[in-house]
Formats: sequence, structure tokens, C-alpha cells
Amino acid sequence: MPDHVHALLFLPPVIALAKAIQFLKGSSSKWLHENGAKFSWQEGYGAFSVSASQTAAVIAYIKNQKAHHAKRSFEDEFLGLLRKYSVPYDPRYVLG
Repeated sequence: MPDHVHALLFLPPVIALAKAIQFLKGSSSKWLHENGAKFSWQEGYGAFSVSASQTAAVIAYIKNQKAHHAKRSFEDEFLGLLRKYSVPYDPRYVLG
């Protein structure tokens, strides 16, 4: 997608989510800049855990996200997830 990324990460318990995201953003930014892309990540990120039984569904969702987002914007989907799971947020700081 041109404005966001969906990624499914399998993290061992010894790796903190924030550290994994830092590595993902840093490594990808470095590679993109080395290959001539003008790119920068937003400051934050959103992360949701899923049970192992949902892995196949998440993979299918990621593979079909272009079609999915043709029907529902990323913004609507993300805010819907926050509301569905009662995640408190300040609209001034969500979605940059």
C-alpha cells in the first residue's frame, strides 16, 4: 500500500516489540535510502497480537490488502480496531 504497511511478525519472548519495530524501520529505511528512495517512517506504529490459530487468516488478509482497502480505508480500519478493542487514543496523535 502506498501509505502503510501490514506485517506479521513472529517474535520470540526475549525480543521486545518496540525493539523489533525499531530494527524493522531502521533496516528498511537504510535499504531504501541506499537504493535512491526518498522515504521516511511516521513516528509511531500500531501493533495487535493475534493467536496462532489466526495466522493463516492474517496472512490471507495481508496478501489481499489492496482489495480490502479498496472497500475500507486504512484510517477507518485502524480506528475501528482501536474502538473494537477499547484501546484509548488521542485523535490528535493517531494517523499523523
